[in-house]
Order: sequence, then structure tokens, then C-alpha cells
Amino acid sequence: MRNFILIIRRFFNLILFAGLEIICFILIAHSHTLQGDDIVSSANTATGLIYKKQTDLFYYISLGKMNDSLLSDNVRLRKIVDQYRTLDTLRDSFVHKALVNTDTTVHVIKYADYVYRTAKVINNSVDGINNYITIDRGSKHGIAKGMSVISSTGLVGRVEYVSANFACILSILSNKQQVSAKLKDGTFKSTVWDNEHPETFLMKDMPPELKVKRGDSVFTTSFGSVFPPDVLIGRVAKIEMNKKNGKQQLFLTPATNFRNLQYVYVLENLLAAEQKQLEELPAKK
Repeated sequence: MRNFILIIRRFFNLILFAGLEIICFILIAHSHTLQGDDIVSSANTATGLIYKKQTDLFYYISLGKMNDSLLSDNVRLRKIVDQYRTLDTLRDSFVHKALVNTDTTVHVIKYADYVYRTAKVINNSVDGINNYITIDRGSKHGIAKGMSVISSTGLVGRVEYVSANFACILSILSNKQQVSAKLKDGTFKSTVWDNEHPETFLMKDMPPELKVKRGDSVFTTSFGSVFPPDVLIGRVAKIEMNKKNGKQQLFLTPATNFRNLQYVYVLENLLAAEQKQLEELPAKK
């Protein structure tokens, strides 16, 4: 108490001056003068700036939760799209001898069933001959070797190595894998990575009569069980004619920005094992 009184006595003049100044500002602000309006306006501006900074701080803190929520929504929407994309219909017509009418039976066939798992990229290489991406999900999160990986914009690669808590993805920026691709008219061909131009894919020996132009999209096919169909691989950036064989060569720009890749989706095809087992039967004979 004694120290408090000493502080008051020591700074009495300063405290008195500040108190009188505050009283003056309050009186002016409550008056309808030009100075009063300026003070109120300045106070409102300062208060608004404080509230804005506070809102920005709370927004920044909540970015992680917002991002997780968006990823969950994307997974849900992709699952809905895949429910229609992976269905096919076959129609069997039976012509009755006694009747002219045709009875058509429709069979709905589901050839893939994907489970999406989100993951964060914690390491990434883009300048090597075979590039790999490390994610923060592993076997205890349901990740297994051979699963395909996509981003929000396009194809990424496939899972190559897995530990309990992490997984290593072989990027499509690699010599070790080719991707079966198709153009909008259904023409399909494998894409290969161009080592000389690290961010370019090639579709070689395309038919010379093929009508293709710059900007056309190239998607994955349904062939094999590695990658899901209709995932954007890239877009045609350049078209050249091979003088040796007279066929076109397409240069593609990848849809995924591998230099700024932060989150990915790991896909598990629940029907892949059945398809693979069936396709191995002819080789055993």
C-alpha cells in the first residue's frame, strides 16, 4: 500500500494531466461540434481496425480446421461422383418368335468402388529421374502399396512404399511408370514423362488424322486397376509431327502443380484385387 501511495505521489502531475485530457476528449466527443465528430470518427476507425485484426487472427488460427472440413467435403462429393462414374449398363434383347415385340433387360454393373483417404505432403521431389512424395499416412491409416493418388486438380501417382505412419508415392514425374490416357474423342495411348522437360508429358505416335488442338484435356482410362478413370492428367501444350513416321507427338502440361503440392487423396479400389486375380488366370495356363 505504501509503495502504491509513493507511485501516486511521484506521478501525480502526469496522472492528473492524463485524467483531464480524457475528460476533455469525452466532453468534446459528446458535443455536436466539428471536433467532436472527428474524434468519434477516429475512434470508430480505430475500433474497426482492432476488430478486423482480431477477426484475421481467429481466421488464421482456424485455417487448419477449415481445410480439414473442405477436404472432408471434397471426399464426400468425389464419392458421389464415383458412384455414377463407375457404373455401366448392359442391355440384353430377347426377340420372341411368336411376338414382334422386343423385351430389353438392363443390367447395372459396378466395376470399381473407391475409398478416399486424405493425406498431407511432408516431402516432395520434382527434379530427379524418379520423383517421390512422402505423406503423413501409413498402413495403420489404411494405406497400402499400389493405391492410386490424386490431387484436387489431377493425377499424382501411386503408393510405392509404406510404413506404419508414412507412405512414399512414386510420382507420375518418373521413368518407372506410364499412364494409360485418352483424349476427348476416346483415342487412348500411354503417356510418358519427358526427362528433358521435367514438367512435360508425351503422347507419342498419335494418328496423323487425329483432330487435336492446344488446350485439349487428357484423362486417365479405365484400363487396369491402378488409376481411376477420367482423372485429369494434363492438357495439350504443343503438337509436333514426327517426320520419320508421319505421326503426331503431343506435349502435355500436367494438371497437378507438383511444386506446390500440399494435400492429396489416396484411393483404394475395393474391387481391384478381384479384377487382378481374374486377369492373371490366362497367364497361368
